[in-house]
Amino acid sequence: MSKDSAPKNKSKKQSEPIHDMVPIFLMGKKYDVPATLTIQKAFEYAGYQLVRGCGCRGGICGACGTVYRFPDSYRIEVGLACQTVVEPNMYIAQIPFFPANRAQYDLEKLEPTGSTVTALYPEIYKCVGCGTCTRSCPMDIDVMEYISRAIRGDIAGAAELSFDCVMCGLCAARCPAEEAQYNIAILTRRLYGRYIVPGARHLKDAVENIKKKKFEKGLGKLKKMNVDKLKEVYNERETEPQFGPEDWEPENKDYLVTK
Repeated sequence: MSKDSAPKNKSKKQSEPIHDMVPIFLMGKKYDVPATLTIQKAFEYAGYQLVRGCGCRGGICGACGTVYRFPDSYRIEVGLACQTVVEPNMYIAQIPFFPANRAQYDLEKLEPTGSTVTALYPEIYKCVGCGTCTRSCPMDIDVMEYISRAIRGDIAGAAELSFDCVMCGLCAARCPAEEAQYNIAILTRRLYGRYIVPGARHLKDAVENIKKKKFEKGLGKLKKMNVDKLKEVYNERETEPQFGPEDWEPENKDYLVTK
């Protein structure tokens, strides 16, 4: 857009505030920030550099657990800083990590039973069924239900129900029984993956082929190539079509390894 075609009131619009501003308190100090910002962006707007506790910024990794409260409320609220939008007069403190109990164990020496879970995390029996953990979860997981399943020895059920856990620790932050639900959840998922889920047959076949050195011929040829030749081979490689048949195979079968 040229200067002549630009709107005549452009300079006036630029001088107008873009957002409504709200007062918040970061680490005890007051700042005025745009009302549309998340807590994480409000920190940066106020001049803080987030070195830890910033993570993926998309609500996936769970690294930005945050606690806050309002002056007229006794409640301590929790949320992910990258997902929670600021509100007027929030008092905010960010948690780099939640210092919860984490049991030490050798997965190869465990059994996929409820007794294993309760032996490593005996505090699980302190659950009072209040549901605060479920209401605190930013991923809308029924935390109380998977804890209940773990107590009953339903390892598969606890693992599947907690699959979307991002390990932010907000459930533990609010738990009156002082449990570390997310560490219990990852134990059940490890037990589930190690002992209950059937192994992938294609992975087993691939491991056997490696042991039988069936890839040695192709690897040996690649190792003799210089960088330019490797780039050429990589760029010209035959890739599986996105919607190809299940029995698809490359035209060049020189390095195709079968049973």
